[in-house]
Amino acid sequence: MRAKWCRAFPGLAEQVPQARHFVAALLAEQGPVDDAVLIVSELATNAVRHTLSGSAGGWFLVVVGFGDDLVRIEVVDQGGDRVPHLCDVTGQEEGGRGLLLIAACAKDWGVKNWPDGRSVWADLAREGM
Repeated sequence: MRAKWCRAFPGLAEQVPQARHFVAALLAEQGPVDDAVLIVSELATNAVRHTLSGSAGGWFLVVVGFGDDLVRIEVVDQGGDRVPHLCDVTGQEEGGRGLLLIAACAKDWGVKNWPDGRSVWADLAREGM
């Protein structure tokens, strides 16, 4: 990555729109804004709902990295019992589609485990590159 920007957010659901705004402002002239906003929305929501980031005093970190031909959107959370994975959503249950949406619009995505949490990232092709 040529350049990286990051910002920490309190682990509250009402901070997810702030994370979207942060990413949209960074990519306004440099990348695929709509896909990036979708990705950070899904990942930040998952961090708040399904990890220790959503506990009292929790936080999540949004990292945006710019490469020559891609943008990486990454959300670092405080970990938890559940491991992010693609779900079979053929049933009628609500939820579980976020990572499928990310996989559909990203060039690649993955999960990195850290001693005190994990990060989920997605790479997007930069527009006009």
